Amino acid sequence: MSNSGRSHTPSDGDGDGASAMHSVEIHQQYRGFKAVYYNPVIQVVFLGFVCFMGPGLFNALNGLGGGGMLDATTSANANSALYATFAVAAFFAGSINNVLGSRLTLLLGTTGYALYIGSYLAYNIHPNMGAFVIAAGAYLGISAGLLWTAQGSLMLAYPTEDQKGKFIGIFWSIFNLGGVVGAAVSLGNNFDNTVLTNGTYIGFVVLTGIGVLIPLLMANPLKMIRTDGTRVVTPRHPSWRSEFYGLWITLRRDPWICFLFPMFFTSNWFYTWQFNDYNGALFTIRARALNNLIYWLSQIVGSVSIGFLLDQRSLTRRFRAFTGWCVLLVMVFVVHTWAYFYQKDYTRDTIADKIDIHESPYVSRLWLYIFCGLLDAMWQTTAYWFMGAMSNDPAKLANFSGFYKSLQSAGAAGIWRGDAMKLPFMNIFISTWVLLVAGLIFALPMIHMRVKETTEETDETLCVLPSAIFWPLTFPLLVMRMAAPLRCLSTYLFLGLHSALRTSSAFRLPPLIFRVVLCCGAR
Repeated sequence: MSNSGRSHTPSDGDGDGASAMHSVEIHQQYRGFKAVYYNPVIQVVFLGFVCFMGPGLFNALNGLGGGGMLDATTSANANSALYATFAVAAFFAGSINNVLGSRLTLLLGTTGYALYIGSYLAYNIHPNMGAFVIAAGAYLGISAGLLWTAQGSLMLAYPTEDQKGKFIGIFWSIFNLGGVVGAAVSLGNNFDNTVLTNGTYIGFVVLTGIGVLIPLLMANPLKMIRTDGTRVVTPRHPSWRSEFYGLWITLRRDPWICFLFPMFFTSNWFYTWQFNDYNGALFTIRARALNNLIYWLSQIVGSVSIGFLLDQRSLTRRFRAFTGWCVLLVMVFVVHTWAYFYQKDYTRDTIADKIDIHESPYVSRLWLYIFCGLLDAMWQTTAYWFMGAMSNDPAKLANFSGFYKSLQSAGAAGIWRGDAMKLPFMNIFISTWVLLVAGLIFALPMIHMRVKETTEETDETLCVLPSAIFWPLTFPLLVMRMAAPLRCLSTYLFLGLHSALRTSSAFRLPPLIFRVVLCCGAR
């Protein structure tokens, strides 16, 4: 066989990972056609086109505001149902992916997109079919949970440690091309229309149907070899009970992932204001389509640029992590400070005539939308990079991705429902700004304590299912494991409070008390 050659590094045995070193096998790379087909970059390109044809076209439709409809209420309710079921499905999708395998999970995950976009076509023809659109949204939530979890597992497992930013950037660029192509199609078909035509919806349905077939062309992950000669670690397929218990094990053994949960929660929250309350509220359908096209183009720039930064070998891994965090913080404040000066001038009841592409206020508002796209791509790419910095194991990364998509969808379900209930635009805007900042603050202790120059083998260990007698002991163990992260967070908060109080002569903490609290928090 072409991959039979291998070398071994000395190993002390096959222990539980806590005390034993794991052997490292270097496999000979494939040759000829197999060298191309089994190349990790090629497989990530395949993965990108799966999402190009599904989520990418969904984004193009959703990015128009209200799915291209004049009344966005049905679309907002469908999105709320979508993300509600997504939140539940994604939480367990990591375990389902480990049992069914990534290719089958991807295949099942693509089916919901064709049905969902087809429901918009049906609604455009028969306006009394709003319930069907909402039901299709609920089904899409289940299938999307499967797709995105399998995608996250493969995208983070195929690259070596110093390639993860590059691979995420490649995937995100191809995925966002779906939004670009879809937006270009809708712009061309509707340049002189006030609503989306049936032809636009039909074209989207055909493309998403093609996307269902792409996972069948992808390689078996069992046969994949990374560029450094190491095999991709494939997850075991034990019982369903063991797989679901793996979610608990992930939290218990790596509680630092909890500090990324606020970042996960807010990672789709901003879409509601961007798509419905800004693009959909202020612009004509022609301007919305052009905005949508440029928005997804800007996402390609954002994902590639932040991925390039996060993979700079001349910088330490920890420095890259903190630099990425700082870039996000700056972008959050630039975008939302800028947007505030537009948002304060309109409400749901005071919107005048829609802005078209020939009008003078259009250009500056388009530039804001471009920066919104940059921020979105940078946020998603950095979140995946943080997860990839914590582990190289596909099973563990599948669970991380499941947590990511579950919490992301829980937040999105709530805010889309709020938009359907006509919450004030300003309330949605301010909540977006606050939650983005909070997500970054909570992520900071994880970056400081958990991101290392390389991922250790002990981080990849999967725990065996204990007997029932040990189940009552797991909760106290988790509390003990969470103690260090909580102390670290309290230290950051205390340092920030102390720094603020020092600026006032009325508040001075005695040096002894400061040292005692700092020592206890950092212990």
